Amino acid sequence: MKKIVQFVLIGGAVILFAGFGSRDKKWEKPFSRIDNEVKKNSMAYQTLSDATKSIGHRLTGSSNGEKAEEYAFKLLKSYGFTDVAYQSFEVESWMRDTVTLSIAPGSSDNFRDVPVVSLAHSPVEAKLQGEIVDVGNGLEEDFEANKDKIKGKIALANIGLSGVTGKKNLHRSEKTALAIKYGASGIIMVNGAPGKILLTGTASVTGSIISIPAVCISNDSGNELRIWLKDEGPLEANIDMHNVSKPIKARNVIATLKGKSDEKIIIGGHLDSWDLATGAIDNGIGSFAVMDMARTFQALKIKPERTIQFVLFMGEEQGLLGSKHFVEELKKNGTLDKVSYMMNLDMTNDPKGINAFGREEMNGFIKTVGDAIHNVDSTYKNETANRAGLHSDHQPFMLEGVPIAGLSGQLEKSVLNCYHADCDDFSLVNKEQLENTVRIASMYLYALANTDKLAVKKLSDTNTRDFLISQGLKQELVLGQEWRWGK
Repeated sequence: MKKIVQFVLIGGAVILFAGFGSRDKKWEKPFSRIDNEVKKNSMAYQTLSDATKSIGHRLTGSSNGEKAEEYAFKLLKSYGFTDVAYQSFEVESWMRDTVTLSIAPGSSDNFRDVPVVSLAHSPVEAKLQGEIVDVGNGLEEDFEANKDKIKGKIALANIGLSGVTGKKNLHRSEKTALAIKYGASGIIMVNGAPGKILLTGTASVTGSIISIPAVCISNDSGNELRIWLKDEGPLEANIDMHNVSKPIKARNVIATLKGKSDEKIIIGGHLDSWDLATGAIDNGIGSFAVMDMARTFQALKIKPERTIQFVLFMGEEQGLLGSKHFVEELKKNGTLDKVSYMMNLDMTNDPKGINAFGREEMNGFIKTVGDAIHNVDSTYKNETANRAGLHSDHQPFMLEGVPIAGLSGQLEKSVLNCYHADCDDFSLVNKEQLENTVRIASMYLYALANTDKLAVKKLSDTNTRDFLISQGLKQELVLGQEWRWGK
């Protein structure tokens, strides 16, 4: 890398300018081509609109989920990919049927109905009556503080964090796992989004049916219930639910763009959604961005150094089922070591930076590529983060030591409030911001696939363990039954 240093005399003072030679600008020409192609011809907004109208939700295992898989397959074929494949896997599928929640003071039979939805992987049949015990934010310390009260009772817990700072939240499935660990007979979770929005999502850390019913109520209902608890004393809850669980087949959809080597870069996003709405945000904006990135690379006739696989995962919402299967297949056929990098787009929107998920070795590469993107698009802020997290399709790769990246972007609070809820529809999608995701992600993908040498390598099993500990992820992985390294 040739660095150019210039000394300029201005007003008697010597000013030093440090710049970079032409070799360091190698990204700007292809990035400009990508930028122009997406701005002129992006199909992400149009295809997502079409899919939400013609398919609706994309629940794994449902007829809608099957239609979504076929839609993605045909779309990628239409973009000129000759190597598009289904990757089938069998799972135990969960689908909601009916649920009711009613609450009354412990000394009364005057039960009041409360609007509620089941959390996924709750029992197929459950009819439960029990006293409510408020465990606040549902962290382990909250359960521990109530360990003498909670056994055989119904836990009441926030999905988010309230009234505390500096604490790390847990996923709803991990809070449910704690409720089971401490002997609760059920759990009622309070949505953090203001108003009457009901949220769904899995309450299982494994993707299997859990032993207790888990439900969600709105923020308004949670506030009312807590006032009632304070004013009336002990409250009894009745939970009556019916769900469906059956074996089904689902399919990841994979489009492969052959490179000059068999070293692989994976770009993925989950195609599936929950069933309360169309999942336009979670994760339509991610998965349809991935498909438009594939279109962009074909339209520009890009021949990458490394092979790129564009992957639409199914089953993410029900426990990362598709991505876990994808990684297991790589392990079975001995090609996991060929995967040099995985980039995941999950609710990614209008990116302003990148998160290298704790791999500090990538900082120099990210800075160089980010600067080149900024030179093409001055609105790109080139912000960087380097902290690993869980609960999306990057996780199975990361647990095998594969380096991960994700783009950091902007979603308005009103949009985020519809996460997993009945208001997650296409009206929330911003066309310009979606196309920004395609542009910026495509530029990073191009650089990952074409840089001379990646600065980061797959970690060994021991180093993966140490890395996960350093990122503060051990407790969550233990609760999720995915910590394989003992105590």
